[in-house]
Amino acid sequence: MSFGVLFPLLVGTMVDVAAGVVPAWLGGRGLKSVALLLVATLLVQSVLSFFSSYVYHRVGEVGVGRLRKDVFEHLMALPMRFFNEHRVGELASRLSSDLMQIQDLLSFTVGQAIRQCMLLVGGMAAIFITSWRLSLVMACSFPVLVAAAAMFGRSVRRMSRDANDRLAATGVIAVESLQAIAAVKSFGNEGYESNRFSKSVDHYIEAVLKSAVRRAALISFIIAGVFGSIVLVLWYGAELLQSGELTHGELTRFLLYTTFIGGSVASAAEVVGTINKSLGAASRVMALKDEVAEVVTVDMNAPRLTGAVTFKDLTFAYPSRPELRVLDGINLEARPGERIALVGPSGAGKSTVVSLLLRFYEPTSGGLMLDGVCAADLSLGLVRTNVALVPQDVVLFGGSIRENIAYGKTGASEAEIVRAAQLSCCEEFILRFPEGYDTLVGERGVQLSGGQRQRVAIARAFLRDPAILILDEATSALDSESERHVQQALEKLLKGRTSFVIAHRLSTVRAADRIYVLEQGRVSESGRHEELIARLGGTYRKLCELQFTR
Repeated sequence: MSFGVLFPLLVGTMVDVAAGVVPAWLGGRGLKSVALLLVATLLVQSVLSFFSSYVYHRVGEVGVGRLRKDVFEHLMALPMRFFNEHRVGELASRLSSDLMQIQDLLSFTVGQAIRQCMLLVGGMAAIFITSWRLSLVMACSFPVLVAAAAMFGRSVRRMSRDANDRLAATGVIAVESLQAIAAVKSFGNEGYESNRFSKSVDHYIEAVLKSAVRRAALISFIIAGVFGSIVLVLWYGAELLQSGELTHGELTRFLLYTTFIGGSVASAAEVVGTINKSLGAASRVMALKDEVAEVVTVDMNAPRLTGAVTFKDLTFAYPSRPELRVLDGINLEARPGERIALVGPSGAGKSTVVSLLLRFYEPTSGGLMLDGVCAADLSLGLVRTNVALVPQDVVLFGGSIRENIAYGKTGASEAEIVRAAQLSCCEEFILRFPEGYDTLVGERGVQLSGGQRQRVAIARAFLRDPAILILDEATSALDSESERHVQQALEKLLKGRTSFVIAHRLSTVRAADRIYVLEQGRVSESGRHEELIARLGGTYRKLCELQFTR
């Protein structure tokens, strides 16, 4: 890149030689030698530009690739609290548009900044050597330009960060609308969602244009200042030329260097604007990296728990709503191999009990014991290796049925996957597909029915072989035929494990060893079905009467 600084020197020398003024360093050689040197300089400059451009792009791609991996890995390790406070579209924006801006910075802007700095430094040195008088005229404008760049730069960085936030908000709306497309269409709200997205885009454009005005003003000011200085230099140089204090070649060389410097300073304005914009994106990414991650190392060979679970005077409030106790002094116990049912109205805290058991959150006070040991003293990896969840709303990934079953135990053998499918009553529908286990389930498993998705989730749990099993409304959304298949699979899965069953259909919890009734975050009743149904005026009895007398 520094070879470009030689170009004005050789051009000025050529003008002097043509005017009969031959510099001593040429050794008496003529125009042809200067022309050959000029061509050689251009060739070397071209080769160096190719390699420097490749190197910067490679550094940018590889560097941001590693950063993208690190950010995603860190994102996967963040606790559930974080995901409850941030929307998917916002996080996707940080992984896409913010990292793309950082990539542009490393691949293009940094190289351009270094190139312009070298031309600027080399050009400044060259003009002082050529004529210190003209250099002083040129240098007078620099403090003003630098001050303007610093002042506008802070403003541009702040506005760029605001624009990135608004772009993320646009991404949130797009992701939410597409994920809930069935609801959008069923309510006929396509126009509403389009209007919501359009308004968000308009807000983003408004923020971008505000930033663009500042950047354009900075560029315009710098260009006017630089080329205004060039006009003064040209005028003063012409006077020096008339007085014989400057040769034609020196004036030509000085003007070319001045043009290089002017171009570098003008480009610097755009470079500074891009850097400020990228720094705004980088601050958002670094804010994500600053979040404290969980340490989870799942080991399928980890010690197996017996499945004893105790909640002792446990109180819990979500971090975002510390004043609202979701669980208040909960006491419940599950001995190894017992089937525990959690029933109660919506919002009573049943799913929160499950979240604490999986250690998505930590209790506000009180204790959660696993095998007589405080759960907080056990590693997250050990806890989650021994606990499996079969939820009501099963989320499958867009790969094959085989990959989705194997999600319960990464690295499982084909025999283990097939056995899990057989135990969960999956194989009967899997083999009806032409591709069998290689059948693609589509995004979120849309190619499978609700019952089929539930059985794949049960197969995952079989493959996991947990000591503690959680069934969160696992059959509530199924038709009778699908429920029959799923119930058969669940009965096999429940054997020999401690299980927690959350159910609104009370017919599914009659066989539980113990039923806990939760109301407003407290355990109001506990016992077997026969005991609870015999309590006159009891909550469980009322719930049963409401369901079974309809």
